Amino acid sequence: MRRLALYAILVLLTAAFLVPLGWMVLTSLKTYPAAQHSPPTWLPDPVSGYGYHRIVEPGSQNPVLRWFANSMLAATLNAALVVATASCAAYALARMQFRGRRLMFGLIVATLFVPPATLIVPSFLVADTFGWLDTLTVVVVPSAASAFGVFFLRQFFLSLPREIEEAAMLDGATQWQVFTRVVLPLSRPALATLVVLQFLTNWNDFLWPIFVLFSPGRLTLPAGLGLLQGEYVSDYPVIMAGAVLASVPALALFVVAQRYIIEGVSRSGLKG
Repeated sequence: MRRLALYAILVLLTAAFLVPLGWMVLTSLKTYPAAQHSPPTWLPDPVSGYGYHRIVEPGSQNPVLRWFANSMLAATLNAALVVATASCAAYALARMQFRGRRLMFGLIVATLFVPPATLIVPSFLVADTFGWLDTLTVVVVPSAASAFGVFFLRQFFLSLPREIEEAAMLDGATQWQVFTRVVLPLSRPALATLVVLQFLTNWNDFLWPIFVLFSPGRLTLPAGLGLLQGEYVSDYPVIMAGAVLASVPALALFVVAQRYIIEGVSRSGLKG
């Protein structure tokens, strides 16, 4: 009975996650009148590609494919920058001995408790000073220094045996060579996990882009999809088709990197 109860809870939790996704996909395949039907129906009758046609048709006022490309570029560059900066900082905090190391790490971790919304105005003023507003740079660079990335990778580096690094140094490797040729290859699970998490964080970001991007052609996908919501009338097949398009990269990335994510998360908390 206990096992049956556990399975029942798991089925309910799975349904809670899958039902909204199923409703999104099915609604994207409806015609406009069918989507407005009351009471709403689950299955599209007839099945229509109206929503997908609207988001890809040339000359559309809402360039969804352009927003998709902007989000893909911004999320990829941001994830790469975060991995580059966080891995260097995390290795220094995990392996190098210098004055103030613990204090510095404590300050970095403390920034995780600062609500991101409180940093919007200062970040906006800094971006304006550098002339980054209304460019993709403004959604790539400001979040390139990730406190969570430093904390996560430091915990993983601490779980690696020091003997491997010491053996490399005895063979004449420098500290930089040990880091790039020994530590980073061994840290692929953690690096893949951080890439996925940061990619999804940037990909799903809605609040920051609507503050700093003004031109319709330069919006990212989450901010652009908000324009599909009309003031008086909502074209639900088009909105859901855009949401399906936004979900595909996230789901594909997780499926590809799932094995690395599980290994990276399980190993990063072994030692602190």
